Amino acid sequence: MDFTNPLVYGVPVFIAFILVELTYSKTHGDDHIYEWKDLAASGFMGIGSAILGPLFKVIFMVVLFNATYNFFNPETIDGVRTNILGYQSFGYAWYVWLLCMLADDFTYYWFHRANHEIRILWAAHIVHHSSDNFNLGTAIRNGWFTILYKPLFYMWMPAIGFPPEMVIVCLGIEALWQFQLHSQYIPKMGFLEKILNTHTMHQVHHAQNVEYLDKNHGGFLNIFDKLFGTWKEYDEEIEVKYGVIHAPNSYNPIVILTHEFKDIWNDVKKVDKLSHKLMYIFGPPGWSHDGSTMTVKQQQAEFKEHKKKGFAFKRPN
Repeated sequence: MDFTNPLVYGVPVFIAFILVELTYSKTHGDDHIYEWKDLAASGFMGIGSAILGPLFKVIFMVVLFNATYNFFNPETIDGVRTNILGYQSFGYAWYVWLLCMLADDFTYYWFHRANHEIRILWAAHIVHHSSDNFNLGTAIRNGWFTILYKPLFYMWMPAIGFPPEMVIVCLGIEALWQFQLHSQYIPKMGFLEKILNTHTMHQVHHAQNVEYLDKNHGGFLNIFDKLFGTWKEYDEEIEVKYGVIHAPNSYNPIVILTHEFKDIWNDVKKVDKLSHKLMYIFGPPGWSHDGSTMTVKQQQAEFKEHKKKGFAFKRPN
C-alpha cells in the first residue's frame, strides 16, 4: 500500500504559519519573540534540512526500513508476511495505526532523550536549541547531522512487523505535531495537559533554567516523560530563559551547526586517558574529568541543595 509522507504538505504550511505568527508578534507589541538575524539563520537551516532530508534521510529510511522489514518478515508461500517470531505481520487496520503511533511516540521519546544525554548526539541536536528565541521559526532550526542516525532508532518497528510506509507516515505526523508546539501564544490546555505534550511543556524543554533542563522529551504524549522521570510542569512564576548554556553566539549557520563538535574535539585533545576521551564524546554534556564543568544532573542536584539552604545557585564557567 502506498502513502504520501505528510511532510510533503507540511512544508508550505510551516512557512505560512511562521509568517502569520511573525506578523502577529510584530503588530501586537511582541517584538522580542522574533529577531530577524536569528530567523534568517533558522530559515537557512530549515531549507538545508528540507533539501538534505529527501536526499538522505528519506531514501536511507526507506531502504533501511524495507530491508529490515523484509528480513524479519519474509513472505510465506501464500504471499502472507510472517514475522520470524511466528506471528503474522501487521496490516493496516485502524488499531494497528494507533499502535504504530504509540510505538513511534515511545521511540521518539528515547531518540530525543538520547540527543540530550549523549554528547556526540547533543552536538547534532544543540542546533535546534541554540536560539534564544522560542517561536515557530525555531521549529525549523534543525541540525543536519541528525539525518545520519535518526532512522536507526526506529528500525525495531518494521522489524516487529509494522509496514515501512506506515512507520514513515507516523514519523511525518509526529514532525507536524512537533512543529506547532513551538509557539508562546497557546496557553495551558486544561485536561489535555494530563495526556499530551503541549506548548507550555515544550517551552520548558527549550528553557535553560536549571530546573527545566532535559525535561519533557515527549512527542505527542507526556506519559513517557512521567514514567521515566523527565516530566516537568510549566511554572508561571519562573521567568523562562530560552536557549542553551554554552551558546554559539553567532548567526553564521556553519558555526551553529558545528560549534559543539569543535568543543568536543578540543576537550578530547586536552586529556590523555582513553576513558576520558570517550566520556567527552559519549558521556553526558557537561561532563569533565576535573569537575570544571557540570552535567545537568549535577547542576540540578546542586541547585536543589542551594535552594534548600536558601543560597543562590551559580553555574561553573
